[in-house]
Order: sequence, then C-alpha cells, then structure tokens
Amino acid sequence: MLEGSVRAMLLHDVCEEIRLEELRAMLGARRAEPTFKHATPEHVRFEKPPVIGRASSITLYSGENVEVQVKYYEYGVVSVGFELPFAGDWESLVALAARFVPSAELERQAQDIVRERLERIASVIVRPYEQWISEDYYVFVLNQVDGNPTGADLLAQHGDEIARILRGENMELARSERADALQASLSYYPNDLVVVGWNAALVYDVPAAADTSIQILEYANSQLLEFRHYDELLDRELASVYASLKRRANFIARWRMGHEASRLNSVTVEVTELVERADTAIKFVSDMFAARLYRLAASKVGVPEYKNLVNEKLKTAEHLYRFLIDEFQQSRSFVLELMVVIILVIELIFLFRGKS
Repeated sequence: MLEGSVRAMLLHDVCEEIRLEELRAMLGARRAEPTFKHATPEHVRFEKPPVIGRASSITLYSGENVEVQVKYYEYGVVSVGFELPFAGDWESLVALAARFVPSAELERQAQDIVRERLERIASVIVRPYEQWISEDYYVFVLNQVDGNPTGADLLAQHGDEIARILRGENMELARSERADALQASLSYYPNDLVVVGWNAALVYDVPAAADTSIQILEYANSQLLEFRHYDELLDRELASVYASLKRRANFIARWRMGHEASRLNSVTVEVTELVERADTAIKFVSDMFAARLYRLAASKVGVPEYKNLVNEKLKTAEHLYRFLIDEFQQSRSFVLELMVVIILVIELIFLFRGKS
C-alpha cells in the first residue's frame, strides 16, 4: 500500500519582473522559504523568496478534486501547482502517471488561472510579455510505503514501476530506458529517496522534507524557463542584426549601424543582468544535499545546456556589437571626409569665381 500525492507544477514566464514586496502586501501572502534536512544557517535561503497565493481547489473532468496553489517568482515566473492525494498500489500509481504525464487538462486550467491572477495583480507586473513560454513538471510523492523500505530497497524492488512512472508509460520499458530513467537518484537518510527525470520525479520522504525537494525541483524548472526565454530573445535580436548586415551595402543602412549596435548592447546588458539574477536567486552554502539535488535536477531538465546556449549567444552579440561599431565608425569617417571634400570644392569654386 502506498500513500502520498501527485504534484503537478506548470510554470509560465509572463513578464520581466514581479514586484514581490508589493504583491505580498496586496495578497496578504506568505513567503516560500525552504527547510532543509538538518539545521542550516539563515543565509541558506532564497535571495527574494517567491510569494505563495492562497490555495483553492478545482474539480477535474474525471470528478477528482485537486488543490491549487499559485507561486510568484521575482524574475517573472508564475507557477501553478496542483496536488492530488493518492492511496493505492504500484500499478494504480503507474496508471495515474500515464494519465497525468503530461496533462492537457491541467495545462489549460493553469493558463486560465494565470490569466485571471495577472489581471488582479497587473499593478505589480513589470513589462508583461505578449506571448508566454511554459514548462510542466510532475512529482510523485510517497510519504508511506508498506514495510518502510529503505530508499535503496525501494529502487531495487520497484525500479520497473518507478521508471514507468517517470516516463508516464503503462507499458514495460526496455532495459536501457529503465536504466536511464533510474540513474539520477540520491538519498540523504536510509529511508528517503529522490529519483529525478527530465519531466517527472519520484520523492520518497516525510511530508516536510518532500516539500523541500519539490521546491528545489520547481526552482530548477523556473531557471530552465528563464534561460529558454533569454535564448529566444537573443535569437530574435541576432536575427535582426544579421538582416541589417545583409543591407549594409546600402549607405543609409550602414549609417544606422550605430543605432543597431546601441540596441544590441542594451539587450546584451539586460540579459546578462537577468541571467545573473535567475542564477543566484537561491544559495545552498551549507546544505550539501540540497545543493546536490539542485545540480541533479538542473542537469536532468536541461538548465546547463540552455545556460551555455545563452552564454554563447551573449558572446556572439558582443562580437557583433564591436563589428557594428566599427562599421558605423567607418561610415561616419567617410561622411566626414566627404564633407571636407565638398567644403574644399565649394571654396575652390568661389576662389576661381573671384579671380574671374
């Protein structure tokens, strides 16, 4: 017999910034501060803890009631969390995972909730985006398992079921796929376990510690969302610059290179600042388990890959900025030299007219 819950986190990147202190006062909401496996110094915290809105509940088409919680991050991410209590055997949990990973119904519900909440908090939203990008992640929480097995025993005895849960599959998986699904796992005490996949995770722990693991998983996905946004933003800006470079044979277009360079530099500085803000939003200075779990989660969902893409495009943008400035300087030098020649020609014309 298993007891726990299914947690679905649907994150949306909606704006450049949410003014959390004003939002907290507006909603009368609490901070989302993580707890840890053991006592840690006060500085092991979010730099600006996300704000948690009041919970509510909705009824799915299946008739199931799920609890809903909305969380607001300072760097413009809104996370809608759904929680469905669970009690049953392994096969029923596998079937539940196959139904929810992913869930089009929860995605629609989450978008409706975010739109409705944003209308209410519009005054604290900075530079809202016309189009959102989103990420979804599912966590299967086991608080009680018959026999209280260790994390290692749970993985050894029920690895097949855990792998199918993480993949959202009812059918048996190939051995290589099972091994890949289970390779990212860790424990702190003998009787806990976290297995992290790219789209879902399984957490076997007591409720308070499980909530902390879920929060770290959510933070990793919020980072992924931010880096995806920066990647798309840089793609658009670089495409615009490349289009301008194709027109540089046109003198007027070359003269506008200064404006293009200034705009590109502004975007580069802005993205660099935002990347640093998202990258340092939480610190795990003294809790090594939390730090390991974050690194594992970030690696599985693809944060390092997107971060590297963004950093490479920032380097490309810097090179292009210097090139655009050189092009603009050459155009300006040409104009100045041309003006000097024109002035000399005018002076010569007046000189020869005077002599005649």
